[in-house]
Amino acid sequence: MKLKTVKLAFSIGKTEDGCDVFNGRWVWDPLSRPLYQEPECPYIQPQLTCQEHGRPDRDYQFWRWQPYGCSIPSFNASLMLETLRNKRMMYVGDSLNRGQYVSMVCLLHSLIPDNAKSMETFGSLTVFTAKDYNSTIEFYWAPFLLESNSDDAVVHRISDRVVRKGSINKHGKHWEGVDIIVFNTYLWWITGADFNILHGSFDDEVKEIVQVSTEDAYRMAMKSMLKWVDKNMDPERTRVFFTGMSPSHFKSLEWGGRPNENCYNQTQPIEDPNYWGSDCNKSIMKVIEDVFRKPLTFLNITQLSLYRKDAHTSIYKKQWSPLTPQQIANPITYADCTHWCLPGLQDTWNHLLFVKLFYP
Repeated sequence: MKLKTVKLAFSIGKTEDGCDVFNGRWVWDPLSRPLYQEPECPYIQPQLTCQEHGRPDRDYQFWRWQPYGCSIPSFNASLMLETLRNKRMMYVGDSLNRGQYVSMVCLLHSLIPDNAKSMETFGSLTVFTAKDYNSTIEFYWAPFLLESNSDDAVVHRISDRVVRKGSINKHGKHWEGVDIIVFNTYLWWITGADFNILHGSFDDEVKEIVQVSTEDAYRMAMKSMLKWVDKNMDPERTRVFFTGMSPSHFKSLEWGGRPNENCYNQTQPIEDPNYWGSDCNKSIMKVIEDVFRKPLTFLNITQLSLYRKDAHTSIYKKQWSPLTPQQIANPITYADCTHWCLPGLQDTWNHLLFVKLFYP
């Protein structure tokens, strides 16, 4: 019996048979990278502008991802922008997803005249508008996707995190009507202990908070997200993506570095193809494997990002509070080994999203 193949929305071709675009290596390519220049994109937050904040090298900008045994189409900004005509594209998640969102805006904005584009923030929602295209690319802050006590887009540094069960619609009502949606959620779940789940409402006088394993809490969120997708996204005209775990690089011993070092001063990718850092939780990967199904497209960026210890913002970013003399004396102590410089690694995430959108 011949299986019926369904043409995915937006697809115009397909990737070579047997080509896993997420399995490959980094190739030095100063001719085609970076895809834009840091000073030319005014939308990059000061937490991600590494050159402006004194990073001495630009090597991290010149690596291109090359899948094994196959080639992938180059990122085509005009095709992407034309596809978004009269459409809404939205990234939903935490600051790592915001970085991917800003990367996409930087990849496209130079094709749009200055007087025909704008970026505005309304609470949890940031909207980039391409007026001539009647199009928006949006970011919605929801680090757990579900309602939580960390939902304020500015003030969310809360140590005792609580997520409310069955609350996807609290945020989901702001995502309705989008044509392409890109979810992510991972880092905020990793607390090192069991996770607090609220039954009932944050307004209840006596709150019923139950502790469950991180895996069970994460599974609950993934199922809620998929339920929302089933109800609100039409597989024949919309597309849903989920960006996998973004790794950190805090433990240099794991890649053969010296003790007590991290991503600070790292300028080369990791070359061991089997490298896996302890900050990437394999039991969370297993939850994703168990729960995910079509029509969701999984962007499996974890392994390719694990190699990129050189691509983090490290100390080259706007600092939230003044540095102490002790920190200034030892930069390793305040290096940010979680977020990524732009232009850089996250442009590759969007390049692979582009490939999966048009050539699934």
